[in-house]
Amino acid sequence: MTSSRAPGTSRQDERRKRPSPWLRLLPGISPKRRGFILAWWGFALTFGGMRLLTWLIHIDAAGVGDLQAGGVHLHHYVWGIVLLAAVGAAGLGDRSARTRAWMGLAYGVGLALVVDEAALLISLEDVYWDTEGGVSIALAIAVIAVAGSVLAMTRGRRASRDESASARK
Repeated sequence: MTSSRAPGTSRQDERRKRPSPWLRLLPGISPKRRGFILAWWGFALTFGGMRLLTWLIHIDAAGVGDLQAGGVHLHHYVWGIVLLAAVGAAGLGDRSARTRAWMGLAYGVGLALVVDEAALLISLEDVYWDTEGGVSIALAIAVIAVAGSVLAMTRGRRASRDESASARK
């Protein structure tokens, strides 16, 4: 199998020359703002997806069940905390616009996994399907509404040519 790369270029060099997939998905959004928008989308979609998944587990849908380790149920907030810790650690250094976009998406996903089980974390009891579990739903809807409103009200200017060029790196 032959390589289509030019001599002397690495895969990493080629990846840097390709435009970011986020640039195609969110044209005209500045690289600095892109991570915030992806965090919002990641949060909303993950929250909805987790509610659907847990409902399928709750009604005993075929092939869908809890994740366990050694007989202990692992709630999805655990994965959210791990993901938030990883994003926090990765965010300590300077990052490219592409990396910041991926980190924004991962942050939104991780935060949704934690917020979806906020009622459990507050009461220290598994109240997911009880009346007290509504706290998680209310909190998630508030986060989606407030973050979406802030993003809409602070709508940034369109990305300049310089910012678009730096986003491709």
